Amino acid sequence: MAAVTMRLPAVHAPLDSGSLRGGEKHLVAPGDTITTDTGYMRGHGTYVEDDKLIASVAGVVERVNKLVCVRALKARYNGEIGDIVVGRITEVQQKRWKVETNSRLDSVLLLSSINLPGGELRRKSAEDELAMRDYLQEGDLISAEVQSIFSDGAVSLHTRSLKYGKLAQGVLVQVSPSLVKRQKTHFHDLPCGASVILGNNGFIWIYPTPEQKDDEAGGYTANLEPVPLSDREVISRLRNCIMALVTHKIMLFDTSILYCYEASLPHQIKDILKPEVTEEIVLEARQRLLDSEG
Repeated sequence: MAAVTMRLPAVHAPLDSGSLRGGEKHLVAPGDTITTDTGYMRGHGTYVEDDKLIASVAGVVERVNKLVCVRALKARYNGEIGDIVVGRITEVQQKRWKVETNSRLDSVLLLSSINLPGGELRRKSAEDELAMRDYLQEGDLISAEVQSIFSDGAVSLHTRSLKYGKLAQGVLVQVSPSLVKRQKTHFHDLPCGASVILGNNGFIWIYPTPEQKDDEAGGYTANLEPVPLSDREVISRLRNCIMALVTHKIMLFDTSILYCYEASLPHQIKDILKPEVTEEIVLEARQRLLDSEG
C-alpha cells in the first residue's frame, strides 16, 4: 500500500521580494486614486477623472519622470519588437501558421519569415507552401522572435536565425510574463546540465543541453532520442525550482533559477514544492541574489 502524506493547514507569510524589484512598490486596485497632482502624465493602466489620476487595473504603480502607469500583476502578454517567445502552433493556414503565445490574439508566423530546413534562405515556392505541415504542424512548439506588431495588437514572428525553430524534447512551464526579467539573451545553458529558454511571453522551455551546437541548425527535424534519467531529473528539479520562485513572486532569470536549483540540492525533487521546503530554498536563493547585488 502506497504511503500517504497528511498535511495540517499552516499560515506561511509571503516573502518580501520588493528589494529584488527595485525597492518599495505602490500596489493599487482598480478605482484607487494614484495622485491628485495635475502635473503627471497618464500612462497605461490609468485614467483621469475630476483632476485625479485613477488606476484602471490592479497592479504596481511605476513612475518615469512625470509619466505614471500601472503594470498589471496578472495580464496577457503584450508583444514588443525583439522579444524572444516560446509558442505552440494552433493552426496551419495559407502561407502562415497561427501560434499561441499567451497574448490576447493568436500570433502569426509567415512562411516568408522562416528559414527552411538546413538554414537555407531563398524565395518560398508553391512547393514550400504545400509542404508547410512537414515543417510545422498543430501542437508543435517553437522558439521565435517578435518581428512586428499589427494594428490590432497581434504579433508577427520570425525564425530567421539558426537559434530559433522547432523545439524537441523538454518541459514547458507557463508563468506570468511580468515575472520574466528582460535580458540581453533569453537562451541560457546552465552549468547543471540543462538549458532554458525564458520566453518574454511567460512560456519557459527547459531541455537537455545539446552536446553539439553545430547540429542544432534551428531546423524543423525534432530529435526524439530517449533522454537519460539523469537529464530528466535535472529538468524536473529546474521545473520545480521555477515554480517555487513563481510562488514567492521572485523575478525569473538565469542567476535566480541557478541559485534556487543549488539551494534545492539537499532535498528530493518531489519535496521542493512542499511549502516549508519552498520557503527555505527561496529564502536562500533570495539572500544570495541580495549579496550579489550588494
